[in-house]
Amino acid sequence: MPPTPVTRGAQTGSLHRQLSYPICISQCAALRTSTEDIKCLRLITALKTPYLPDGRFDLEAYDDLVNKQIENGVEGIIVGGTTGEGQLMSWDEHLMLIGHTVNCFGSKIKVVGNTGSNSTREAIHTSEQGFAVGMHAALHINPYYGKTSLDGMISHFESVISMGPTIIYNVPSRTGQDIPPHVIQTLAQSASLAGVKECVGNDRIKQYTADGIVVWSGNDDGCHDARWGYGATGVISVTSNLVPGLMRDIMFAGKNPTLNSKLLPLMDWLFQEPNPIGLNTALAQLGVVRPVFRLPYVPLPAEKRIEFVNLVKQIGREHFVGDKDVQVLDDDDFILVGRY
Repeated sequence: MPPTPVTRGAQTGSLHRQLSYPICISQCAALRTSTEDIKCLRLITALKTPYLPDGRFDLEAYDDLVNKQIENGVEGIIVGGTTGEGQLMSWDEHLMLIGHTVNCFGSKIKVVGNTGSNSTREAIHTSEQGFAVGMHAALHINPYYGKTSLDGMISHFESVISMGPTIIYNVPSRTGQDIPPHVIQTLAQSASLAGVKECVGNDRIKQYTADGIVVWSGNDDGCHDARWGYGATGVISVTSNLVPGLMRDIMFAGKNPTLNSKLLPLMDWLFQEPNPIGLNTALAQLGVVRPVFRLPYVPLPAEKRIEFVNLVKQIGREHFVGDKDVQVLDDDDFILVGRY
C-alpha cells in the first residue's frame, strides 16, 4: 500500500516565532564576504530542509544537518535550493530560513541563499532581502517555464548580479532552457559573478574554465572528473548531505577513482527519481529527519528503500550522517503533507 496523504490545517504559529530571525545589521556587516571568497569554495552542499509532522520546518533536525556538514569540512551550503525544496516554500519561509542559517552558522560556513525566480521582480526583491539578512552569496536560475530570449536572460541576471556575490545555476532539465556560454561570458564582466553551477556536462565546464570562469559541477556522478580532469573548482552536491566526509575527500584529496566508483551506485540511487525524492527517503531511513514529505514529493517505493539499506552497508554506516541504525521504513511510517 502507498503512503496515505494526510490533510493538515494551516499552521497557527507564526514562522517569525519559529525561526531565529531577524539578524541584526551589525552582524550582517561582520559576516559579509567577497566574491573571491565564494570562488574558492570546493564543496558546497545543496542542503535538505526537514519538516515536522504538520509540515513546518524542523529546525532542530535542520541545525543538526548543518552541524554535520561543518564537522565534515563542507565549506558552503545552499539554503532553499531545489534539494532544500525552496520551490515548495513561501518567500517568507524562504527568507526566514536564510536568516536563521546566517544567524546560527554564518561565522562557520558560507551561506548561499537561493533567491532566484522566473520573475525578475521577485528575484530582485528576494535578493535584496537575502543580502540584508546576511547571506554570503545568491544562487540564481534562469527564468523557467515562460522562458525568455537570450537578451532577456542577460537583462534578468544583470538586474540582480550587482547586489552581491552571485552563482548562476544552469540546469536545462528543470528550466527547459540552456544558459549558453555567450550569456555567461557577458555576465563574467561583472565583478560580482562568483561562478556557474553547471549541469550540462564536463565539456561545457572545460569551456568555462579555459576562459577563467569559476565552475562548480552540478552533477554528483561527474564531479570527480570535473574537478580533476576539467578544471572545475568543486561541486554543489546532493550526495554530501549523506556522506559529507567522503565527498570532501573527492574534492580535496586528489584523484581517487576507487572512491568515486564506490560512491557512484549511491549517486545513481539518489537520482533515479527527481531530486530530492531519493535524498528525503534516505535521510528518513537514517533517522536523521522525520519521514515527512511535502507534496508533491513522495518516498521511493519499498524495494528502493531496501536497496538504500544495502548501499549503506556496502559503503559503511560510519561514513553517513546520523548515529542511528539504518532501517527500511514501512509505507505507513511516512507522512505526506499537502497543506501546511
